[in-house]
Amino acid sequence: MGVYTFENEYTSEIPPPRLFKAFVLDADNLIPKIAPQAIKQAEILEGNGGPGTIKKITFGEGSQYGYVKHRIDSIDEASYSYSYTLIEGDALTDTIEKISYETKLVACGSGSTIKSISHYHTKGNIEIKEEHVKAGKEKAHGLFKLIESYLKDHPDAYN
Repeated sequence: MGVYTFENEYTSEIPPPRLFKAFVLDADNLIPKIAPQAIKQAEILEGNGGPGTIKKITFGEGSQYGYVKHRIDSIDEASYSYSYTLIEGDALTDTIEKISYETKLVACGSGSTIKSISHYHTKGNIEIKEEHVKAGKEKAHGLFKLIESYLKDHPDAYN
């Protein structure tokens, strides 16, 4: 098994407390409202929303995938950090065992820097290259931009 790590960094005009509330704490409600073509529904299967919680994300009709299940590994509102692992679903291929994600929002002026790290755990001697994950990174960034636009258009939301 190999582990391949990729890092991304984005900036936003939205400060960390507000962005964390929308992007992490209420994403299960917000994203299906603003991007139903991407995510149809998110539901908790086990747990209370904290570490160890298992969620099922059902993708919208515009997605090439049907669903994934992920486990929340950590969530820290004080440091604006969140980590989870994809553990099941058709986004995991026969070459990928799991994908772990770490996200941290850091204050940057009046906005935020979003630091994201993904760890692809492969089966056997399969190698994952950056171009293999490029499409997923672009979709994730597009979803982030939708949330950011929503927050700009709704200045009283998530304060």
